Amino acid sequence: MRGGGTSIGRVRGLGSAKSGTHHWWMQRLTAGSNLFLLLWFVLSLARLPNLDHATVIAWIGSPLVAVGIILLVGSVFWHFRLGLQVVIEDYESNESRVFLLVLLNFFTVGTAALAIFAILRIAFAGSAA
Repeated sequence: MRGGGTSIGRVRGLGSAKSGTHHWWMQRLTAGSNLFLLLWFVLSLARLPNLDHATVIAWIGSPLVAVGIILLVGSVFWHFRLGLQVVIEDYESNESRVFLLVLLNFFTVGTAALAIFAILRIAFAGSAA
Protein backbone atom coordinates (compact mmCIF):
# COMPACT_ATOMS: atom_id res chain seq x y z
CA MET A 1 0.00 0.00 0.00
CA ARG A 2 2.10 2.85 -1.23
CA GLY A 3 1.08 6.42 -0.63
CA GLY A 4 -0.55 5.69 2.73
CA GLY A 5 -4.24 5.35 3.53
CA THR A 6 -6.59 2.66 2.38
CA SER A 7 -7.25 1.69 -1.20
CA ILE A 8 -10.76 3.10 -1.09
CA GLY A 9 -9.42 6.31 0.48
CA ARG A 10 -7.00 6.76 -2.42
CA VAL A 11 -9.78 6.16 -4.92
CA ARG A 12 -12.02 8.73 -3.24
CA GLY A 13 -9.17 11.20 -2.94
CA LEU A 14 -9.22 11.11 0.83
CA GLY A 15 -6.16 11.33 3.01
CA SER A 16 -3.37 13.76 3.58
CA ALA A 17 -3.39 16.80 1.35
CA LYS A 18 0.14 17.64 2.57
CA SER A 19 -0.93 21.19 3.43
CA GLY A 20 -2.11 20.85 7.03
CA THR A 21 1.32 21.48 8.51
CA HIS A 22 1.76 24.70 6.53
CA HIS A 23 -1.68 25.93 7.61
CA TRP A 24 -0.94 25.04 11.24
CA TRP A 25 2.39 26.91 11.14
CA MET A 26 0.81 29.96 9.53
CA GLN A 27 -1.80 30.07 12.30
CA ARG A 28 0.95 29.90 14.93
CA LEU A 29 3.10 32.53 13.21
CA THR A 30 0.22 34.95 12.80
CA ALA A 31 -0.79 34.37 16.43
CA GLY A 32 2.75 35.23 17.51
CA SER A 33 2.90 38.31 15.33
CA ASN A 34 -0.55 39.38 16.59
CA LEU A 35 0.69 39.11 20.16
CA PHE A 36 3.87 41.08 19.45
CA LEU A 37 2.20 43.77 17.34
CA LEU A 38 -0.79 44.18 19.65
CA LEU A 39 1.52 44.52 22.64
CA TRP A 40 3.48 47.20 20.75
CA PHE A 41 0.22 48.95 19.78
CA VAL A 42 -1.19 49.04 23.32
CA LEU A 43 2.10 50.12 24.89
CA SER A 44 2.56 52.83 22.26
CA LEU A 45 -0.91 54.17 22.90
CA ALA A 46 -0.31 54.07 26.66
CA ARG A 47 2.82 56.21 26.23
CA LEU A 48 0.94 59.01 24.47
CA PRO A 49 0.43 62.10 26.64
CA ASN A 50 -3.34 61.91 26.08
CA LEU A 51 -5.70 60.08 23.76
CA ASP A 52 -7.53 62.98 22.18
CA HIS A 53 -8.22 62.97 18.46
CA ALA A 54 -5.39 65.32 17.45
CA THR A 55 -2.75 63.39 19.41
CA VAL A 56 -3.77 60.00 18.03
CA ILE A 57 -3.98 61.33 14.45
CA ALA A 58 -0.50 62.87 14.78
CA TRP A 59 0.78 59.57 16.20
CA ILE A 60 -0.66 57.55 13.29
CA GLY A 61 0.90 60.11 10.92
CA SER A 62 4.34 58.82 11.85
CA PRO A 63 5.61 56.43 9.14
CA LEU A 64 6.83 53.80 11.61
CA VAL A 65 3.54 53.81 13.49
CA ALA A 66 1.47 53.63 10.30
CA VAL A 67 3.53 50.70 9.00
CA GLY A 68 3.23 48.94 12.37
CA ILE A 69 -0.55 49.34 12.42
CA ILE A 70 -0.79 48.13 8.80
CA LEU A 71 1.25 45.05 9.75
CA LEU A 72 -1.07 44.49 12.71
CA VAL A 73 -4.16 44.75 10.50
CA GLY A 74 -2.68 42.37 7.93
CA SER A 75 -1.65 39.83 10.55
CA VAL A 76 -5.00 39.95 12.39
CA PHE A 77 -7.05 39.53 9.23
CA TRP A 78 -4.80 36.73 7.92
CA HIS A 79 -5.10 34.91 11.25
CA PHE A 80 -8.87 35.49 11.21
CA ARG A 81 -9.11 34.02 7.70
CA LEU A 82 -7.00 30.98 8.56
CA GLY A 83 -9.09 30.21 11.64
CA LEU A 84 -12.46 30.55 9.92
CA GLN A 85 -11.21 28.52 6.97
CA VAL A 86 -10.62 25.58 9.33
CA VAL A 87 -14.10 25.98 10.85
CA ILE A 88 -15.73 26.08 7.41
CA GLU A 89 -13.75 23.11 6.13
CA ASP A 90 -14.52 21.05 9.23
CA TYR A 91 -18.22 21.79 9.66
CA GLU A 92 -19.73 22.66 6.30
CA SER A 93 -20.93 20.30 3.60
CA ASN A 94 -19.32 20.19 0.17
CA GLU A 95 -22.15 22.14 -1.46
CA SER A 96 -21.81 25.28 0.67
CA ARG A 97 -18.10 25.01 1.50
CA VAL A 98 -16.81 26.63 -1.69
CA PHE A 99 -19.30 29.50 -1.49
CA LEU A 100 -18.45 30.20 2.16
CA LEU A 101 -14.69 30.08 1.49
CA VAL A 102 -15.04 32.53 -1.40
CA LEU A 103 -17.23 34.77 0.78
CA LEU A 104 -14.67 34.56 3.58
CA ASN A 105 -11.87 35.58 1.20
CA PHE A 106 -13.81 38.55 -0.15
CA PHE A 107 -14.79 39.66 3.34
CA THR A 108 -11.29 39.46 4.84
CA VAL A 109 -9.52 41.05 1.89
CA GLY A 110 -12.15 43.76 1.59
CA THR A 111 -12.22 44.71 5.27
CA ALA A 112 -8.43 44.56 5.57
CA ALA A 113 -8.10 46.80 2.50
CA LEU A 114 -10.61 49.24 3.98
CA ALA A 115 -8.70 49.38 7.26
CA ILE A 116 -5.35 49.83 5.49
CA PHE A 117 -6.84 52.57 3.31
CA ALA A 118 -8.06 54.41 6.43
CA ILE A 119 -4.61 54.14 8.04
CA LEU A 120 -2.86 55.40 4.90
CA ARG A 121 -5.34 58.23 4.53
CA ILE A 122 -4.66 59.37 8.09
CA ALA A 123 -0.92 58.90 7.69
CA PHE A 124 -0.67 60.89 4.45
CA ALA A 125 -3.09 63.60 5.53
CA GLY A 126 -1.24 63.94 8.83
CA SER A 127 2.09 64.45 7.11
CA ALA A 128 0.59 67.01 4.67
CA ALA A 129 -1.00 69.10 7.37
